[in-house]
Amino acid sequence: MDVAIAVLFAAVALLVVITFAKAVRIVPQQRQDVVERLGKYKRTLQPGLNLLVPFIDAVRTKVDMREQVVSFPPQPVITSDNLVVSIDTVLYFKVVDSAKATYEISNFLQAIEQLTVTTLRNVIGSLDLERALTSREEINRHLSGVLDETTGRWGIKVTRVEIKAIEPPPSIRDSMEKQMRAERDRRAAILNAEGQKQSQILTAEGQKQAAVLRADGDRQARILEAEGQAKAIRTVFDAIHQANPSQKVLAYQYLQALPQIANGQASKIWVVPAELTKALEGLGGALGGLAGMAGDAPAPEASRTASDVEREAAEAARAAAAAAQEVHDQVRAAEAQVTSSSGAKGLPAPEPVSPASLLDETSTDRDRTERG
Repeated sequence: MDVAIAVLFAAVALLVVITFAKAVRIVPQQRQDVVERLGKYKRTLQPGLNLLVPFIDAVRTKVDMREQVVSFPPQPVITSDNLVVSIDTVLYFKVVDSAKATYEISNFLQAIEQLTVTTLRNVIGSLDLERALTSREEINRHLSGVLDETTGRWGIKVTRVEIKAIEPPPSIRDSMEKQMRAERDRRAAILNAEGQKQSQILTAEGQKQAAVLRADGDRQARILEAEGQAKAIRTVFDAIHQANPSQKVLAYQYLQALPQIANGQASKIWVVPAELTKALEGLGGALGGLAGMAGDAPAPEASRTASDVEREAAEAARAAAAAAQEVHDQVRAAEAQVTSSSGAKGLPAPEPVSPASLLDETSTDRDRTERG
């Protein structure tokens, strides 16, 4: 009897524990439980502590409300130019209505995968390979719009669709690599040509500026040199006019400069000036002056004899003749140089001057002086 009572109490206690376990339900965060009462949808349990009717209410499904990521295997897709490409896609979605996700479709994940494949084939089929490779953003937007519109009635929100990889056939990849290599070579050649062009332009600009600066420097140097020469000539000219030299000095300087004038290599025409006769007349006058000074000398002392006077006069005449001969030699040398230059250039040679003519001119000058 006691044993039966103990078993009864144990059965009642076990029943109470089971009933309590069935009546109390704790739902974690970011999860919802779909509850059925006698096989019919009753309510959705929210996160936290929830109470159920034991043995009447039952949890049908536990739905995860977090955003989920699904990577689908590569799918072969044919482009508009009849090329088969393999496309990998990644899908981001979340359940917004757990009851619809439970009762509107049996397996929403499989349904999303198949819908993604069919939509992707439709989109890629309208594009060629080149555009399919460069239009990923457009493809993603189109897939997201179609999937979101279709899965909305299932209580699912497609947040994002990404194309992970588009793999063309190996032959097409080789052709694309060759094309890209050729394009890179073309761009490199263009950049190299542009660099050489800019380098040549900069070099030409530098040479131009250097030439302009050199020309300006030469011009300034020539201007300064010409100004210096003009100043020097003006100074010499002023000094000559202030000194007021006599005709004899000018004639002597002229005779010294005559050989240098004849030796000029840059002269094409050499003109014998008319002042040469006047210069020689000046020299003759100088010699006449020497003779006059000898004649006008003071009377010798009584001790000097007539023979001494004649001897001194002869020596003075010989000295004058030697001086005249020296001048004659200088003139002849100048005439020889002038003759060689004039003969080479087709000009008439000046007439020779002899010492006798110089002495005659000297005597004439002396007579003029005495008459004066």
